[in-house]
Amino acid sequence: MLSVSNLSVQFGKRVLFDEVSVNFTQGNCYGIIGANGAGKSTFLKILSGKSDPTSGHVHLEPGKRMSVLEQEHNAYDAHPVLEAVLMGNKPLFAIKQEMDRLYADYSDENAERIGELQVAFEEMNGWNAESEAAALLSNLGIPESHHYTQMSELESKMKVRVLLAQALFGNPDVLIMDEPTNDLDYETISWLENFLSGYENTVIVVSHDRHFLDEVCTHVADIDFGKINLYSGNYSFWYESSQLASRQRAQQNKKAEEKAKELQEFIQRFSANVAKSKQATSRKKMLEKLKVEDIKPSSRRYPAIIFDREREAGDQILNIEGLAARSEDGDLLFSNVHINLAKGDKVAVISRDSRATTAFYEIVTGNRKAAEGSFQWGVTTTQSYLPADNSDFFREPINLVDWLRQWAKTEEEKEEVHLRGFLGKMLFSGEEALKKCTVLSGGEKVRCMLSRMMLLRANVLLLDEPTNHLDLESITAFNNSLKQFKGTVLFTTHDHQFAQTVANRIIELTPKGNIDRYLTFDEYMSDKSIREQREKMYAVPA
Repeated sequence: MLSVSNLSVQFGKRVLFDEVSVNFTQGNCYGIIGANGAGKSTFLKILSGKSDPTSGHVHLEPGKRMSVLEQEHNAYDAHPVLEAVLMGNKPLFAIKQEMDRLYADYSDENAERIGELQVAFEEMNGWNAESEAAALLSNLGIPESHHYTQMSELESKMKVRVLLAQALFGNPDVLIMDEPTNDLDYETISWLENFLSGYENTVIVVSHDRHFLDEVCTHVADIDFGKINLYSGNYSFWYESSQLASRQRAQQNKKAEEKAKELQEFIQRFSANVAKSKQATSRKKMLEKLKVEDIKPSSRRYPAIIFDREREAGDQILNIEGLAARSEDGDLLFSNVHINLAKGDKVAVISRDSRATTAFYEIVTGNRKAAEGSFQWGVTTTQSYLPADNSDFFREPINLVDWLRQWAKTEEEKEEVHLRGFLGKMLFSGEEALKKCTVLSGGEKVRCMLSRMMLLRANVLLLDEPTNHLDLESITAFNNSLKQFKGTVLFTTHDHQFAQTVANRIIELTPKGNIDRYLTFDEYMSDKSIREQREKMYAVPA
């Protein structure tokens, strides 16, 4: 279907890919993974023809159509929403445009050409194109009232959904997507997971959403040391198998038979839990054929995220009475919110409007005034906050050691060796710890903020979209640390696995109050009575 032969990419002296050859076949979904800077997005651009390799070539089987999820959100601002979706199938849209032009200037001379175009249009199922495009838009949360709106009038998050519908439209033979779940809510991500799980063509995707990769991927394509290695199975299988390979490599004295037995037990466990999709049976067969030598240790570096508490909090954590917030434009974000936190609660704070959750954190951390209501922290609590926008923390051009020193409480904590220890845990070692904080990437800034939180040793953590900008390795380490943390956590995330594995309580903020349940995230989202309640609490009066 799609093949890459002897692909090399070099920027100056830096070699990104070295003689890479790989085949992507029909019916499979390939998750492209690799550390930040490994070349994931560059690889997708080369596959789609938007960038050229230094050497080698990409070959798409003749007659097959490729579709790419656009990253430029404003590229279609001059077009209505429905038309932007139709443009995803370029051959079909070109025929439609020519027919429309000839119809507008109809004559006996162009009647024959119109007939030819109509035949081709029908063969491509063109007469149903608009209804199929409309169905895609509706499934992705774009109401029918917006289908003929100009793209320029939509907010960025809506444009993302339209561009996703554009990529999916017309059943492309090869579908390429870079971070398709960005800015999508849980319901839309779930719909996309179900859609791709039953997709019969080839999908190649880059994503930092582990749950999404687990649900849709039949294979993992791991970029490491300038090469791409294909592995059968989803992301969790790749991660666990690479960890198993690392352990086995460390156990040099362990007999080969014992290692093989350990691997077989591991494969049987995963084979029994493959995703319920059309690919499940073939995926299970692939896993059962795996041999010890097929799996390799990963070269990935995982940060050491460890949240200790200076003291244990008492029973009174946070009490909220009648809290309400409005946006700068006056929109009601949430109202009548009543919450009483208990010690050890790990709460996923959710809302259909991300402005609501951010306003909530800003209010309870004292950075914003509530429209109504009050809140009170327990006297034994100490809070540490990771905001979604951390730019205010990185204004001064100081090195990372001096940056972290700002939150050290004692003379011992202010010592450089002590601070370097915290930075080292977050992979800022040696000269890296002396770089200016103003030149950091988004992921590096979040890791610095985590160093700060570890230094503060608070017993309550508040996290607004903590996985934004982080790579899979940092997300995994962060996720594991929160599961082990003994204090109280309030967090908002679009990472499904993060929410499911950390939260023991779900609180949803709506314009008509809050919903509060001691459930796992999956239990909350699948509960029919809660779904009905949610619809009522978000409903806008006619």
